[in-house]
Amino acid sequence: MAVAQRKTGNPLDALPPNIEILTYFGERADISPDNQRVAFMAKSFGDAMVIDLKTRIIRCLTCNLPGAAFLRVMHLVTGDYLLIGPERFQDIRTSRSRDNELWFLSKQPGSRPIRLNQKMSEGAAVSKRSLKIGFAETSAQFPQMPPGSSRLVVAELDPGPEGPRLINRRVVFESKDRSCVIEAQDFFDEDRKMTFTCYEPNDCASVMVIDLETGEVRNHSQAPGTYNEPEGIFPDGRYTLVEADRQAHQQGRKGGFREIDLWKLRLDGTGKDFVRLTYFNDFEGYKASNGVVSTDGRFMAFQLARTADEAGVGYGILLYWFRK
Repeated sequence: MAVAQRKTGNPLDALPPNIEILTYFGERADISPDNQRVAFMAKSFGDAMVIDLKTRIIRCLTCNLPGAAFLRVMHLVTGDYLLIGPERFQDIRTSRSRDNELWFLSKQPGSRPIRLNQKMSEGAAVSKRSLKIGFAETSAQFPQMPPGSSRLVVAELDPGPEGPRLINRRVVFESKDRSCVIEAQDFFDEDRKMTFTCYEPNDCASVMVIDLETGEVRNHSQAPGTYNEPEGIFPDGRYTLVEADRQAHQQGRKGGFREIDLWKLRLDGTGKDFVRLTYFNDFEGYKASNGVVSTDGRFMAFQLARTADEAGVGYGILLYWFRK
């Protein structure tokens, strides 16, 4: 197959009319359950921010904490926040894996993060309707686990008068080796189901769904040998966003997490209903990543990213309007 010629320049200079720039810095956006605000990280191992979508005023949530080194910020249904990251930065590999943990941050101005005493891997699934949280644990955080193994955990956040804590913890799925390294993603179907990623050898990944009532796990991308990482869930639970390298393979290029764009996948188990949403990866050196969908389904937030950087690094938050 002949390799398609890629465009030069910056995709921000060629945006379609339904995409607008929200910020010119930041990464890993998360939309509030009422769709009024977008929380995001100023940078990897940095401060958490939130922007009001009406006023476009940006407020720093952690600037009262010297040396903040967080990787993610997510809205809780209470209006409070869940932070993810190490207590302090040591180095990229150690701080992103071994030392990664969960923190609670109150919505009250001036609050300081409270650790939840829970190490975890990569990102978390945070319910938009309850205080249910899903996350993965790997042997990087828990050396007593078999090398390369991972497990998917569901728990509830109890704000409690004595301080926030995780309760009702249960392991819902386990992988014994690196053939499937787990990362939690999104709850849906009234928290009865959850999407998660199976990271596979050779820079591949699959979109998985677990039924939390029956324990049934199903592969919905059905595309072995390619990269498919679920991101934001659509409110009807019938579709999910996916970071996918399908366009790279179609154009005769090597795929992987560095060569992705955002696609929409129907969760019907066939893997056939994939629709491409962004075209940033058609520009040399760029990609679109880390998409999240509003609870009313009107828009998604995502980030401009560069193919040379590590996963999650972004250079500004954008809004993609499905309908105004």
